[in-house]
Amino acid sequence: MKIIIEPTTQIVSVKADIFSDGVPARVWEGMTESGIKVQCLVTRIAVSKDEPRFEEFEKDLLSMKEPSEEVRAYPTRLIL
Repeated sequence: MKIIIEPTTQIVSVKADIFSDGVPARVWEGMTESGIKVQCLVTRIAVSKDEPRFEEFEKDLLSMKEPSEEVRAYPTRLIL
């Protein structure tokens, strides 16, 4: 499966278990190749500094959209 996602301005706290304080995650929205809407909670993303287009990636990463109504309804703390 392949997905295409875009970052939103929304940040949530993802808890791995009831004992952890949680980790901040940015909510990304997108679609699968077949057109199914998805939301992803991304805690980290990286590109090698040797990547020739590293600066372009950093600039694009800062370009965020407002989250959809569905994503705004997410609680600010999530337990996986």
